[in-house]
Amino acid sequence: QVQLVESGGGLVQAGDSLRLSCAASGRTYAMGWFRQAPGKEREFVGDITRALGITSYAGSLKGRFTVSRDSAKNTMYLQMNSLKPEDTAVYYCAAKMGAITSYEYWGQGTQVTVSS
Repeated sequence: QVQLVESGGGLVQAGDSLRLSCAASGRTYAMGWFRQAPGKEREFVGDITRALGITSYAGSLKGRFTVSRDSAKNTMYLQMNSLKPEDTAVYYCAAKMGAITSYEYWGQGTQVTVSS
């Protein structure tokens, strides 16, 4: 069982930057970020493998959002730049234990609100 705790959400203005953190209670194969805006389905943002730091992103976010990790601390980060009002959502951290498994562990979510 892995517990995930997100932090770093808040209210910012359009064009600002924000960094989210997710601390895991143990080792994982990969960790990822997802988000859910009001009235919309949860969507994939990006993820990273623990060992090699291989990243993948939702196409629309690549270039503005960067996922990184500190393996020694079992912590993942999401650097969000040039934020837009449409980035407003609850951001969730997730973890999985294998390359072909689904994300099975989830954090409680952290709210990011971008004002125009």
